[in-house]
Amino acid sequence: MTDAQRLFDLTGKVALVTGGSRGLGRAMVLAFAAAGADVVIASRKLDACRETADEVQRATGRRALPVACHVGYWDQVDTLAETAYREFGRVDVLVNNAGMSPRYDRVEQVTEELYDKVLDVNLKGPFRLTALVGARMAAAGGGSIIMVSSISAIRPTPDTIPYAAAKAGLNAATVGFAHAFGPTVRVNCILAGPFLTDISKAWDMAKFQERARREMALGRAGEPEEVVGAALYFASSASTFTTGAVLSVHGGVP
Repeated sequence: MTDAQRLFDLTGKVALVTGGSRGLGRAMVLAFAAAGADVVIASRKLDACRETADEVQRATGRRALPVACHVGYWDQVDTLAETAYREFGRVDVLVNNAGMSPRYDRVEQVTEELYDKVLDVNLKGPFRLTALVGARMAAAGGGSIIMVSSISAIRPTPDTIPYAAAKAGLNAATVGFAHAFGPTVRVNCILAGPFLTDISKAWDMAKFQERARREMALGRAGEPEEVVGAALYFASSASTFTTGAVLSVHGGVP
């Protein structure tokens, strides 16, 4: 193993990824396992988590634990953390990736129920899970926490205001938690742009592609695997002097 490979090696580590059964989360789960980590795969649908866990075990031989969890509910987040520590005894890498962004026609049509759901999944859940796991990481002597934010946090549009506000809160929480759990725990954030995940199936793709070619430096959306480099950097020893950082992985959105 070269010195560069050692920097990104996760052998003996345990990574917990919310929203880990599909999209960016699934790509990160597979990458962490390929780098040597055992993984906890959490999402609302247990069957989807099991499918990804089976894929991890077939491809890498690493241990993969599927856990059903709706991160919008405080008690389920608590149970997720307890399950991970009970089964593995540790969490070295936490990725708060689960999110949702339901669209609406006009902002006055946003109901209290929709507003609360968006804030709960995108901000309340990550706050609670980071507080629980980060405190235990600090007590154990170290770890890495990765928030997955969105370009909407800094480029909000009229049809994503609650989501954008939640993700902006996640950016702020990244810095706050970095100070709360430093110097042993690093907390960083990936500011994700448009990726071709399940969410993109609802896009008017012709309209998006035309706009991407006109406005984005790379002229296209990203593939889920293209988030892996940033995730491995933050998760591993490659980023030992990086904390409180928000890294844009958005293809050059202006």
